[in-house]
Amino acid sequence: MEELASVLQKIAADDIRKMVISKPALKKFRYKKIVIEKKNAYYQAGLYTEKQVFHENIPSEDLGGYSTAAVSNEFRQVNAWGQMGEHILLISKSGACSYKLNKAAGNVKNVHEEHNRKKKYILEEGMRIEPLADMGIFTKEGKVVRSMYDKYRQINRFLEILNDEIEKSSLKELNIIDFGCGKSYLTFIVYFYLTRIRNLEVNMVGLDLKADVIDKCNETARKYGYEGLKFEVGDIGGYHATFPVDMVITLHACDTATDLALYNAIKWDAKMIFSVPCCQHELNQQAKAGSLSILTNYGIIKERFCALATDAIRANLLEYCGYKTQLLEFIDFEHTPKNILIRAVKRPMTSKGAREKALSQVEALMEEFNFSPTLYNLLKCP
Repeated sequence: MEELASVLQKIAADDIRKMVISKPALKKFRYKKIVIEKKNAYYQAGLYTEKQVFHENIPSEDLGGYSTAAVSNEFRQVNAWGQMGEHILLISKSGACSYKLNKAAGNVKNVHEEHNRKKKYILEEGMRIEPLADMGIFTKEGKVVRSMYDKYRQINRFLEILNDEIEKSSLKELNIIDFGCGKSYLTFIVYFYLTRIRNLEVNMVGLDLKADVIDKCNETARKYGYEGLKFEVGDIGGYHATFPVDMVITLHACDTATDLALYNAIKWDAKMIFSVPCCQHELNQQAKAGSLSILTNYGIIKERFCALATDAIRANLLEYCGYKTQLLEFIDFEHTPKNILIRAVKRPMTSKGAREKALSQVEALMEEFNFSPTLYNLLKCP
């Protein structure tokens, strides 16, 4: 204990800007790591659990004592950055300390600041966003919970894709249908963004088949004061909109439910469509290849090919129906396999030749692999 305290006091004396205490000795420990950062006249510690982060302030002169108490018997590693360079402290199971200093090369402060420069997100830390706090993505102080950072990035990525088209339009009011909203986490975020940040007038309806989920969502919308957001029990295939629809959102609607949502959006002449498909099983069950049987000989290749073919067909059929369509990466593949987003925006005019080309490509693929896709059949293409 004395050796540990001595080393940490020595580290603390180096005008530390950041310290990371990590590698819990036992899995049962509540905190998984502690991150301490310099804040002008004091330090702030972030104590990370699996789902939350708690903050507390530390007087500058108490850094050595605080870090000693935090590390004792609970953590095995300390990394700290100061004027001299990076301090690295490893603690064995027996409590023995192994310390080394990687001396700074050049201006450590500038290197450190460059490393920690943050990407600017649409929903920034520090903003008061009740849905993000209720989802456990933000703390009450508006900080991102470390373990939820991937979800935070995913939400911002969706808003970026949506925002690209909102900025191009001259719309001041939006009527939106969100098919298969589920617990509606993203629905609440989209409504917040459009009304509180973009200052648009929004009438938004979230649909789901589960009545108890819908009741809970309506209760939450009232709690947030989201007057233009309503939730209804409704089926993707049988819903009838009572107002002109400007935007349709469908996230992770399973298999052909995505096709039904796209079909409705096309029927309503929706100006914008944002769809993240899920579980594309239909074509995988139909696929029978001739000259290109190499794509169906191996189960995993067949599954991935059919999933990609499903979304390529959907994109082309949207082009055929007069939409400028893109397939975009929703989030890095390492975070979720459901990483393709279909963005379709209604064009003022589409040439007959371009529409026919898009359809002929679909039909060629259908013929080669014996496909009979739902969206093609719903549209009753010639």
